[in-house]
Amino acid sequence: MSEYAIEISNLVKKFDKLTAVNGVNLKIKKGEIFGLLGPNGAGKSTTINMLLGLLAPTSGGISVNGINMLKEPEKAKGQIGIVTQETVVEPELTAEDNLMIFGRLYQIPQKELQKDIDFALELADLEGFRKAYAGTFSGGMKRRLETAKALMHTPEVILLDEPTTGLDVQNRTKIWELLRKINKEQKVTILMTTQYLEEADQLCDRIGIIDHGKLIALGTPSELRQKIGMSTIIEVAADKDDLAKVEQIFKKAGLEPKVLANKVEASGGSKPVEKVGKILRLLSASKIDAHNISMHEPTIDDVFLKLTGTAVRDEEGSFKDSRSAMLGRGR
Repeated sequence: MSEYAIEISNLVKKFDKLTAVNGVNLKIKKGEIFGLLGPNGAGKSTTINMLLGLLAPTSGGISVNGINMLKEPEKAKGQIGIVTQETVVEPELTAEDNLMIFGRLYQIPQKELQKDIDFALELADLEGFRKAYAGTFSGGMKRRLETAKALMHTPEVILLDEPTTGLDVQNRTKIWELLRKINKEQKVTILMTTQYLEEADQLCDRIGIIDHGKLIALGTPSELRQKIGMSTIIEVAADKDDLAKVEQIFKKAGLEPKVLANKVEASGGSKPVEKVGKILRLLSASKIDAHNISMHEPTIDDVFLKLTGTAVRDEEGSFKDSRSAMLGRGR
């Protein structure tokens, strides 16, 4: 039995003259929480859809829990649970009935079905709402019910597309707790995409960043910070009309600035406090009223921006049609 939950080797997908995925190699260990990040059009969606068996690779290989997706697609799909970005629950049915229908679609034997429903409701902290209609649930409760559905056939791997998009801080934290519980207690390997880089930093054991069809970075959050070679980050937020002047002040302070939408930032080097002091003096002399001046350690946001030159944007169709493709694949 393979030690890896997911193995992707030399994966290529071409659409006519466009190479959407270009030689991706990736191994995700059993029990990991792995984050796959990438800007729109980077190849993330295509990679995921091939992993789900929805697209055939031009070349390369994929296996799930040691099962070859190309040779035994039905068996490989049975190892995977999916939570799509769009929450799909039946509002006119109770939480219990939602799980009942889904369990039948997954062909779970009747004698096991009720036990599986009880377990899923307890895991998602919805046991007290089993008879409540899903249409009355909050966004966070619906999301937990959706996650419980994905676990009904006891998959070895669960894929989540932006699991907390649109949720408030409290519900986002609740989903994080649920995912950690699924991972640690049920030993389920998690592969997730997210537009919240803080989420990847908080949850993921390792992160892969894909851009222009290639995996350009791979490692723990700490390793990725080290990879970009950035020290303490200095940021100055100011009026848009003043950003060019602030950029020049950074240069006078001996820094290499980057101008963003409403701020200028740069790596502070070996003496960031001294650099900030010089910037403050230059801002005062130039009579520029900065909105905010701060220093912080590099974040996953900084890593992403450094490597891709862009911010994470919504990527349409990450798991398009995956729900119907995965149903009825057995246990």
